[in-house]
Amino acid sequence: MNFALAPAKDTLINLLDFDRKGLAAFFAGLGEKPFRAGQLLKWIYQEGVTDFDSMTNFSKSLRAYLQENCQIAAPQIVLEKNASDGTRKWVVETTCGNRVETVFIPEESRGTLCVSSQIGCALACTFCSTAQQGFNRNLTTAEIIGQLMAAQQRLGSANKITNVVMMGMGEPLLNFDNVVAAMNLMTDDFAYGLSKRRVTISTSGVVPAIYRLTEVCDVSLAVSLHAVTDELRDQLVPINKKYPIDELMAACRENAKLAPRRTVTFEYVMLNGVNDSTEDAKGLIKLLKTVPSKLNLIPFNPFPNSPYTCSSNNRVHLFKTMLSEAGIVTTVRKTRGEDIDAACGQLVGQVADRSRRQQKLNTVRVNDAA
Repeated sequence: MNFALAPAKDTLINLLDFDRKGLAAFFAGLGEKPFRAGQLLKWIYQEGVTDFDSMTNFSKSLRAYLQENCQIAAPQIVLEKNASDGTRKWVVETTCGNRVETVFIPEESRGTLCVSSQIGCALACTFCSTAQQGFNRNLTTAEIIGQLMAAQQRLGSANKITNVVMMGMGEPLLNFDNVVAAMNLMTDDFAYGLSKRRVTISTSGVVPAIYRLTEVCDVSLAVSLHAVTDELRDQLVPINKKYPIDELMAACRENAKLAPRRTVTFEYVMLNGVNDSTEDAKGLIKLLKTVPSKLNLIPFNPFPNSPYTCSSNNRVHLFKTMLSEAGIVTTVRKTRGEDIDAACGQLVGQVADRSRRQQKLNTVRVNDAA
């Protein structure tokens, strides 16, 4: 499949910004039947056709309207890096000139694409390199689904994307509508047709949005937990000050009710001397027993000026053993793409920080040094 992708033009309607429901409303506004939405999705996502004149089951007048007023435009890949373990990272440039990163992780039985949802991140988690870049804006639906389109085009038929995780740059639930529309396209049989179990949205704990997600979109949920007490989580994941652990776990329990045997995946980065004690493991067991859970232990991936180091292999193994023996399905996530800064927490892109967080941090450091 070879997409003729082009940069977006502000004067034209980008049809990649619509899921099937949005396209149906768009076509209804033109006096067309709603089934045109499914036809267009098939042309774009299954046939790889982006030239409206080639969409032969549309009338000439409709094709002429689309040609004059609409576009199918995705962000452009400007840099590619290949890791020694087969991981591939693409840097894509948005219309405003900022850059975000997308990572493909090949495995024997699947290929997982890690997709970004924002330019930078506003949540300031202290163990994450992305969070140190500040925040610029939300990505559009076109810029999110366009990462999948561009990646599949680069990969070709030899490497199929079977799984998508919204775990790249940004907090997906703070870009709710655009992310949900993109995930709808990922799971729509007229578009990519991925199983809802194979599309995962990861959140740091935006509790109201978790409840909203439970109501409108049945994809898999992953939660960045990283601590078992509010005192520590307030430091590691500052949004916890607004939505503490008890509220977060209640939202997760509600999400787990969506289907029988449904579980919520919890992510827990292993930080040496910070959250990796036997008491932390015991607290985590107690906490996860309240929600149908799976647990991913993530060895910390270092980045410049980070105050943290990774827990030792022995400590990670002990932690996993304690959780597993307590009946919690626990996996230690294998670090992938570290040699190209593509591992979890290392994505930085190129962010013009509208939050001015980096400027504020530099001011604090100067004052502290004085």
